[in-house]
Amino acid sequence: MSWRLSPPIETILAKGRDGVPLERDEALQLVRLDLESRETYALMEAANHLSRTTFGDKGEMHFHIGLNVEPCPMDCAFCSLTRRAGLFTEAIEFPEADILAWARQGAAQGADALNLMTTGSYPLSRLLEVGRWLRREVAVPLVANTRDLNHAEAEQLLAAGFVGCYHAVRLGEGTDTPFRPERRIQTIRVLREVGLQWMNCVEPVGPEHTAEEMVELMLLARREGATYSGVMRRINFPGSPKEPQGMISERRLAQLVAVSRLVMGDRVRAHCTHEPHSLSLVAGANLFFPEVGSSPRDLTADTGQGRGQSLHRCATLLREMGWNPDQPSNCF
Repeated sequence: MSWRLSPPIETILAKGRDGVPLERDEALQLVRLDLESRETYALMEAANHLSRTTFGDKGEMHFHIGLNVEPCPMDCAFCSLTRRAGLFTEAIEFPEADILAWARQGAAQGADALNLMTTGSYPLSRLLEVGRWLRREVAVPLVANTRDLNHAEAEQLLAAGFVGCYHAVRLGEGTDTPFRPERRIQTIRVLREVGLQWMNCVEPVGPEHTAEEMVELMLLARREGATYSGVMRRINFPGSPKEPQGMISERRLAQLVAVSRLVMGDRVRAHCTHEPHSLSLVAGANLFFPEVGSSPRDLTADTGQGRGQSLHRCATLLREMGWNPDQPSNCF
């Protein structure tokens, strides 16, 4: 039995390891590798090498704070916060005291950013208000995770103290969601045009998604200039319309994280994986999202009491895998 890598894959990995962004056909070959193959482990080593030489040993923690829970009328098929899911029947906005306590916790425990997430019909005016008073209370950079925006709205986010916005063209966009991919991309371009950083992830990945679908979104992140990208797997809540299709494993997630990392080359400041786990930290990821407040993957209103992992736990995982969360962020 030969212990050598397949020569075509070896060539692709040598290119990616040096930070040269991959082409579509090269990325497709890597996504299709057998999980048990030597090539898959070599892929993860190449992505790990690239991230550690690009990012130093900085481990990033961007603290997710979900501001509200509601039976969201957007009814995205993968989300537990929807009217369709029937898990939450009343609208809840977390008290300002809770939001401020979480923000101060993030500042005290080394969060590199506060990601403020809202459901689809949450008023932008209220998000701006929260951003303005948090900006006065904590020094941690603010990132919004909200609906599609026009230029005037994006400029309002910037004026309110936000430095960036998480926005993604989701897998299944327009089928599993009521949103058009073109409109999502338009928002991404608006963010960059007004001076907000664009944060991204290829998500939510399930077993049914094709290599072509995933690679297209990886290439979109590179083409449109994401500050960071990465991969998030879909978490199926009980009763989810996606439950019969299953979930990918953390091993498969780490493989996809590695491919995405090589696709991005040297053009990003961090690389993420979600939910937090160790294996992707040796496959090119260095960015975790600790979580409190609402989460589209949880049955509990405050995911800090449910699936969400704490800042302390994320910092421990990063340190165990040789990443240092105490260094200054590379993203801001």
